[in-house]
Amino acid sequence: MSCLRRASIFTSIFGFALACVSSAADDEMKKQPPPEFSSGYHPLQPTTPYPRAEIFGTIDVVVLVVALILAAYLCLNRRSRGGLRALSLFCLLYFGFYRQGCICPVGSLQNVALALSEPSYRLPLVAGLFFVIPMAFTLFYGRVFCSSVCPLGAAQETVLIRPLTVPTVINRALSILPYLYLGFGVLFAVTGSSFIICRYDPFVGFFRLAGRRDAIMLGAALLALSTFVGRPYCRWLCPYGVLLRWLSPFARYQVHIAPDQCVNCHLCADSCPYGAINVPQPQHRKSDRRAAKSRLARAVFIIPFLIVTGGFLGWNASPAISHVNRTVSLADRLWQEEHGSAIGASEAATAWHQLGKPNSILYLQARRLRSRFIYGSTIMGSFFGLILGFSLAMQHRRNEGVIVYDADPASCYSCGRCYDACPAEQERLVQLTVLAPREQRQ
Repeated sequence: MSCLRRASIFTSIFGFALACVSSAADDEMKKQPPPEFSSGYHPLQPTTPYPRAEIFGTIDVVVLVVALILAAYLCLNRRSRGGLRALSLFCLLYFGFYRQGCICPVGSLQNVALALSEPSYRLPLVAGLFFVIPMAFTLFYGRVFCSSVCPLGAAQETVLIRPLTVPTVINRALSILPYLYLGFGVLFAVTGSSFIICRYDPFVGFFRLAGRRDAIMLGAALLALSTFVGRPYCRWLCPYGVLLRWLSPFARYQVHIAPDQCVNCHLCADSCPYGAINVPQPQHRKSDRRAAKSRLARAVFIIPFLIVTGGFLGWNASPAISHVNRTVSLADRLWQEEHGSAIGASEAATAWHQLGKPNSILYLQARRLRSRFIYGSTIMGSFFGLILGFSLAMQHRRNEGVIVYDADPASCYSCGRCYDACPAEQERLVQLTVLAPREQRQ
């Protein structure tokens, strides 16, 4: 079956499903029509999706599971790059443009973080399932969610025209950013400050054809960069990818480029735009090994220092970071107005005064939030110091056990590009399509 035929089948299925769901949505809107105004007032058009009935959330979960099953089958069993591209097109249309990027596993980690830290917050079932299901599949089949199911990755994969190789030094330096983004995303979620991962989602503005100007500009820049750099958001920003990167090395079934025998042609490494191919390492002399071990020991030795330093910097920065929270910033503004260090009243302070509540209530809430920020910022700084130290140590680790070209399970996106480049894989496909039917006829 050709790639074009697969794409047409997936598109037809999507069109049929979309028609059914749209019909159900129209019936729901008829039951609860919007209010009519006689004064000529026209309500503003929201930039976020309307609340939906529970049945639609169930449909989203079913589509997610089916898409993940297909991705695992196409990647690990059929080893079909064309099938993965067709599936990514379907997921881009459904989870991206039809579902308008909500809800997605990337943003759901904030819901989970808030639910774990705030007993009064009730985690939506769909958000919890979207967070857990891709990670469960990763433990069995690697990063098949990234391969073609994630609409953010599919958008970048679609516009990738002529991938260029990013220098290893730049790639390693930028690969630290997702951990920092993850730390801030969790910190702001557990303090009830903001869901910054959703707020600055780079592609949701294109999915919804509306949104914040800064987010749309960021998305446009990333899409332009994605035309010649493979998945910049997935590699250097995505916080959910951090969790999948931790789980993928433990997957029971992983991507292997040459299933039978590697010929060491280097073509798979040239075809991978993500630098996710482990290159064979030559055996070194004993003196070189001792020097490498010495450098590794020094890098490991400074990890505790980096953890303590990161924690101290996070603790010291917590007052400034806490101003992201509106309650904390409003309490500081009211305090300044009371003590004459601020002239006039801000709009937020005026609105608070109109409520008629004493400032002491707000000060108490702000004090509790500041305590959360102190603990959270300290933990986040220590976590980032640990990641930085571990990354430095990994640079001095020698992989002499690698003797053939193969995919790195942590950084491989299971896109199937290396399959098309591997001559051993192409020979295997020829044997399956030509020799196997001939033997059956005999």
